[in-house]
Amino acid sequence: MKTVYTCFCTDVIHEGHLNIINEAKKLGKVIVGCLSDRVLIRYNKFPTISQEERVKMYRSIPGVEEVVIQENMHYDDVISLIHPDYIVHGDNWKEGPESTIRAHVEKLLSEYGGKLVDIPYTFNETVRKIDLQLREKLAMPEYRRKRLRQLIEMTPIVKAMEAHSGLTGLIVEKTVVEHEGKLDQFDAMWISSLCDSTAKGKPDIELVDMTSRFRTIEDITEVTTKPIIFDGDTGGLTEHFVYTVRSLERMGVSAVIIEDKTGLKKNSLFGTEVKQTQATIEEFSAKIRAGKKAQLTDDFMIIARIESLILEQGMEDALTRARAFVEAGADGIMIHSRRKEPDEILEFCDKFREENKHTPIVVVPSSFNTITEEELSQHGVNIVIYANQLTRSAFPAMQKTAEDILKYHRAKEVDDRLMSIKQIITLIDEI
Repeated sequence: MKTVYTCFCTDVIHEGHLNIINEAKKLGKVIVGCLSDRVLIRYNKFPTISQEERVKMYRSIPGVEEVVIQENMHYDDVISLIHPDYIVHGDNWKEGPESTIRAHVEKLLSEYGGKLVDIPYTFNETVRKIDLQLREKLAMPEYRRKRLRQLIEMTPIVKAMEAHSGLTGLIVEKTVVEHEGKLDQFDAMWISSLCDSTAKGKPDIELVDMTSRFRTIEDITEVTTKPIIFDGDTGGLTEHFVYTVRSLERMGVSAVIIEDKTGLKKNSLFGTEVKQTQATIEEFSAKIRAGKKAQLTDDFMIIARIESLILEQGMEDALTRARAFVEAGADGIMIHSRRKEPDEILEFCDKFREENKHTPIVVVPSSFNTITEEELSQHGVNIVIYANQLTRSAFPAMQKTAEDILKYHRAKEVDDRLMSIKQIITLIDEI
């Protein structure tokens, strides 16, 4: 009997999947691959049910003989193990980033005479409604809030990109790339105080109040599903910070990062060029404890940002603060530097990891931007935040467009570098 293989990454079985199984049954014995959680978050979307639950669900489908775990999005592992006579898939992978996977699978099958069968993708109102319900489930606060902790456990390093509006949130949500045979996407969004303030034309001195910043969160959560890390600046007064924690939890935010400085905020990249005052260990620890006491769920994270290296207070001061803040209840440590090389960041990570193997480390490689995520992961980093790159890339592009329209007194000269309105509209989902 011929062997037929198809891979599922769905949390809900609908008529489209049943059609795939029915067509596969006509060709032989059906084996279904369950894409593992680790691969699924790079390839498609975050699962709403566990890997074990998905395996059980796939086994219950009439006509399925066997279910295996697929650990490689390019099918190398299952093709090597099973040598299926046929691989069956919906024809939606003929275009876009997934087309490289299809080409790779076709090449592997051709080496021993296997065949690839593309089934017309099923899309109707019922399927559309199920897909929409799954997206809405991922966007619900109780699901979104816990996802950062889950990602830290599931992936070598969590990649967060800044978002400061619904549109930039959609860019972070939907950008998927194929590079060197692999698909990749961002895991989370960073709502930066700097970028939020800049988008409103305000200085980055905590002038934009929390009510306004919460509206930015709402704009983003309405149209996205990925977990959110919130830039809480200094956290403000301890009495105010406890309310911020409750509000962020309620909105489904996964984490807040607060920095150990006091007084009028100045951007860290100014370093010692402007007067910046670091809070005492006791003062900042008390703020962390108050925030953790106010917290109502186990999902939410309070991450302590240490400014010792920025303010040239030395490595030992940074490590002493890290120990104290973890003792106070911090769920993670963010270490910051404005040097062009990552040496002092890596030194901190190595020394911190010698004594603390589990507390997540967060870095923001804005100035030391030559280091890769893989290198950071090797030194114990769990989360990398690209804190302002969308804002910094948008501004010069818009400024150049404005200048050229003024220069030529028409828009033709800028047209070849503009995205069409149709492309922008397709980025936005319609209910």
